Amino acid sequence: MALKTREDYLAALRKLRPNIYKFGELIEDVTTHPATKRTVESHALNYDAANDPELEDIYSITSTFTGDKVLRWNSMMQSMEDLIGNMRMKRQNYRRTGSCTGAVCVGWNAMNVMWAVCSEMDQANGTAYQQRLKNWILSAQDKGLTVAGALTDAKGDRSLKPSQQADPDTNLRINEVREDGIIIRGAKLMICGTAASQEIFLLPGSIYGKADQDYSLACVVPRDIEGLTIVEATRPSDRRELEETSVVETPDTGVTQGWLLFEDVFVPNERVFLCKEYKYTAKVIQYFTANYRACIGGCVTGQGDVMIGASVLMARLNGLSAKTFTDKLINMSLNNTVTYGLGAGACALGAKHPSGSYFADPHTAHTNKVMVATLPYEVKRLTQEIGGGIVETGCMPSYKDFTNPQYGHMIRKCLKAGAGSAESRFKAARLSEWLTIGSGVPGCMHGGGSPDGAKLVVRYTTPLEEYAEYARKIINIEEEITEPQKNM
Repeated sequence: MALKTREDYLAALRKLRPNIYKFGELIEDVTTHPATKRTVESHALNYDAANDPELEDIYSITSTFTGDKVLRWNSMMQSMEDLIGNMRMKRQNYRRTGSCTGAVCVGWNAMNVMWAVCSEMDQANGTAYQQRLKNWILSAQDKGLTVAGALTDAKGDRSLKPSQQADPDTNLRINEVREDGIIIRGAKLMICGTAASQEIFLLPGSIYGKADQDYSLACVVPRDIEGLTIVEATRPSDRRELEETSVVETPDTGVTQGWLLFEDVFVPNERVFLCKEYKYTAKVIQYFTANYRACIGGCVTGQGDVMIGASVLMARLNGLSAKTFTDKLINMSLNNTVTYGLGAGACALGAKHPSGSYFADPHTAHTNKVMVATLPYEVKRLTQEIGGGIVETGCMPSYKDFTNPQYGHMIRKCLKAGAGSAESRFKAARLSEWLTIGSGVPGCMHGGGSPDGAKLVVRYTTPLEEYAEYARKIINIEEEITEPQKNM
């Protein structure tokens, strides 16, 4: 089957029922509305790449089910090479867009996670979840879908479990089980790429016990399913992106985050892959975070590459040689390589699940998450430092002022500094600003989960007793050295 193209993708989005709002306005067409067209463009570039002879190896792959060429983000990840292919694609995406493309990322990971979990459930319980999932994956490959992934719930009071909340709708839950499917209610928040997605893969947001079995669900829904309302979040550069001059003020690409509000949504059985089997929510979280936190190294590194490039441009446009900032640029590159290398290392140290899915090494992957929550911010700081005050202080006039017939000529005089025109300096400064505090910022800190959660995994996967034994034997300590008992 032929790979879907940009035109196929945009046409598919236009057919969806309008159910996305921003600033209180219903967005009739996500492909043209200023609030969503940039994230759509970021995703459309993936289809361009898959059909580009120079990039197709990164963006497409042979289906393990049919032997046909499919979009990589609809494929099964069943080897170290597949996971590193995930990282390569994400890094390339950031180099091409400067921002996150969540609808060719999270849903892809979710389907591979559930392939393994469904296998375990079917084997233990005699269910037929994996065949359902296979049927959906084959459809996704045939249609060339973009699929957002949603884990994060509103949560409510963080000290209480979902079943203890005053309002049960703060977490997505199964409200009713019917013979032909389930009715779900609740919310998933801050979900990347929903405006650019055709479908959304829903996973449990945490590990649940029996009391929270109603919150233990995994399913996939069309983005425009009846009963789902999506509200787009706002960002510092949103207002600029909505203006007529936005073609200069911001890139043509970008990212959006949706709040998904489910009010009695019916999901048919063929789209349900986990229904109250709470004992398996731990496996969902374990498998998902291992791969996601490994591969996010590709995301932040790709954007880091663009920040290095923007810093070089700013130095030259400020009248300075980029060599002036060699030490800073090297540190930026080092930080990028640490997160990319740790991610690739986690992939290389991973293992294959009996179902065929391949998962990164948890210890290394979660270590990478901690680095991702710190190192990219240093890269952003250095981008601001090299760029100077017009990047970091928020003191630059708008492009309407830049071109104003009364006083714009004086602003242009002020902005002309080094190589290149005043307009080029304006654009480069806006790009650096956008990459560090605007819509170009990816979820470094909490995207894919909190760094504190990652540290817990690192803690439990660090074998302290084993390491203590290495030390004891090397120095020939004969007695056992145990933890002191706590005084009661």
